[in-house]
Amino acid sequence: MDALLYLIPIALLLGGGGLIAFLWSLKSGQFEDMEGEANRILFDDDDAPKSD
Repeated sequence: MDALLYLIPIALLLGGGGLIAFLWSLKSGQFEDMEGEANRILFDDDDAPKSD
């Protein structure tokens, strides 16, 4: 029972930290273009140097 006195505040701090990190990622635009990076791998770059 004494362990709960330590575990509950630690869990709340970790959850709050995760929430703060998520809100920061939303504000900084991390989730703006979910399809662009996923589809970029499918297209060839014509600017790549050709090896002989």
